[in-house]
Amino acid sequence: MYDIEALIPHRGRMKLIGEIIEMNDSRCVTVSVASETWPLCSDGAVDPIILIELAAQTAGVHFGWDEMRSGNESAGRTGWIVGIKKAEFFRDRIPVGSRIEVSITSRKSDETYAEISGVARIGPGVAGEVMLQVFRPESDAEQGVMP
Repeated sequence: MYDIEALIPHRGRMKLIGEIIEMNDSRCVTVSVASETWPLCSDGAVDPIILIELAAQTAGVHFGWDEMRSGNESAGRTGWIVGIKKAEFFRDRIPVGSRIEVSITSRKSDETYAEISGVARIGPGVAGEVMLQVFRPESDAEQGVMP
């Protein structure tokens, strides 16, 4: 239903999102399967720090979808600067092949700043919770600066 690559700039082994399963004005849910090609993978498992990137990419999918709906032709082509306000992990390692469902909700948002709450689940259990601060500086063109 949604083309992930049209919504986020990530490609190759850095595109971690496998499927979008829900999207609405305030929430996005994605599913990914932990892979041996992912960053932070060794000895058949991924470090749970990857859950931060999964939440950030899920937020990126949501922002890209919102931009696309508003008619922005560059939707999904630009990145955001992400700060980690909070991250709590409930697993030491995530085995390769694990199905990870990430849901994000926006707590507050405007044109350039958002605060995002994310929850990652593996099966019925919560694997991690993150709070992200997301900032996208205005582009040079929007500021009237010529390259």
